Amino acid sequence: MTLNFAQLRAFLAVVDEGGFGTAAEALGLTQSAVSHAVAALERTLGQPVLHRRGAVRPTAFGQDVLAHARSAVAASVAMTDLAARSRGLAQGTVKLAAPPTVCQGLLPDLLARWRDEFPHVRVRVFEGEDDEVADWLGNGTVEVAVLVDPPPGAGALVGEDAFHALLRDDHPLAGEPEVDVAHLVDDPFLLSCGGCERHVRKVCRGLPITPVHRVRELGTLLAMVRAGIGVSIVPGLLSAMLTPGLVLVPLTRRVTRRLVVGGPPGREWHPAVAALVASVGDAGSRAGASG
Repeated sequence: MTLNFAQLRAFLAVVDEGGFGTAAEALGLTQSAVSHAVAALERTLGQPVLHRRGAVRPTAFGQDVLAHARSAVAASVAMTDLAARSRGLAQGTVKLAAPPTVCQGLLPDLLARWRDEFPHVRVRVFEGEDDEVADWLGNGTVEVAVLVDPPPGAGALVGEDAFHALLRDDHPLAGEPEVDVAHLVDDPFLLSCGGCERHVRKVCRGLPITPVHRVRELGTLLAMVRAGIGVSIVPGLLSAMLTPGLVLVPLTRRVTRRLVVGGPPGREWHPAVAALVASVGDAGSRAGASG
């Protein structure tokens, strides 16, 4: 029996994704197909590469195989990418990273449009904070990302997202068309300390607002505001995550963040990434012309 790349990809996916089911989802295969591929690899090598009891993890031998498998698969992907680049083809799988509010409020429509426009491109989404997303793009963990307020360079503007006050729907200011942030100084303030912290501090500059809680997870922040623990300031895209009992109100002090989709800085982009980004740029140009 001959060792092949499908077996190596299945092995790597199980290790990286933490199990056979999640590996199958990542590869677009059935769990049975992934299991058979790993079993075939083990028969070819004559030893098990995975512990299957409890949490799936490499055996000692599997750990030794892992680096070689990564090199072999990386070489295969590089050759495939080289062929795609030479033909200018938009095909294959690309990994995209974006902040949580972008994943919730912007990506679903964008992914649906890309799926229709580029049927041979598969996009896998990874969610992270602003700095994490930029790091992943820079170190090659992902091939494309939606960055927040990046420096000038290649990429396409997906949109601008204004910050809003997040209030309970029974808050005295909940029904106002807009809120002066100075009117929130007497409310307990909950600071979203993920990637949006610098924008929130810009909104509150010069005002005596001291957070009573620093909250990283947006789900926790929403639950705390809904429970009446305090108020917050968040991006407008959070509207996609709102639950009953909460409202977003525009701020009179307008602060926005620029959302830009692009490939890795300083490196050639895969044709699929270039095509996805160009599609966003073309859509923006058409919207500008129609406006």
